[in-house]
Amino acid sequence: MITDVPAFIRENTRVLAPSHIPELRLHLADDAVALWQLTEEQLGELGLPPPFWAFAWAGGQALARYVLDNAGIVRGKRVLDVASGSGLVAIAAMKAGAAEALAVDIDTFAAHAARLNAELNDVCVETSGADPVGEPTDAEVILVGDLFYDRDLAPRVLEWLIALDRGGKQVLIGDPGRTYLPRDKLEQVAAYDIPVTRALEDAEVKRAAVWKLR
Repeated sequence: MITDVPAFIRENTRVLAPSHIPELRLHLADDAVALWQLTEEQLGELGLPPPFWAFAWAGGQALARYVLDNAGIVRGKRVLDVASGSGLVAIAAMKAGAAEALAVDIDTFAAHAARLNAELNDVCVETSGADPVGEPTDAEVILVGDLFYDRDLAPRVLEWLIALDRGGKQVLIGDPGRTYLPRDKLEQVAAYDIPVTRALEDAEVKRAAVWKLR
């Protein structure tokens, strides 16, 4: 059993700078499969989701880079980081001057990772394990990284984001071209070449873009 999740995270990761965000530090894992298997063994469960919280994914890095380089987007505003994983995007938003940032992820480990990572970077982020898709939010800026990888989830997310956009929210998506990214509904605003882990992405570098809704 894993009784102390923060201790488990610290013991099975290293403090590293994401490849495209050298000014930040995160608890990151070297081996996705090994950590995944260890988590299942420790919890005594099979079929757990991969430890998305232990890696700085290309779409999230692109989004974090864009926010840090264009701080006016979030400065003084309430920010929602959807499927936050490590909390990288929420942390970048706080570094860029957001009034507050809520990192939301249904993986219970992610909230612990986000808080640990926020502490590393001298900011405070709020966390939630509730599924935000389809729900109202008081956030003014909605940031979504690497979420269009699942056939069933993608349409739900898109419908929700369109509704938020029409309601006056600013929606930005970071994505390296996942299978179900709705390109026909989006307009690219920036792109970056992100060094990534071949074991995760089957490439050394991924071209990841930041998108807004048309």
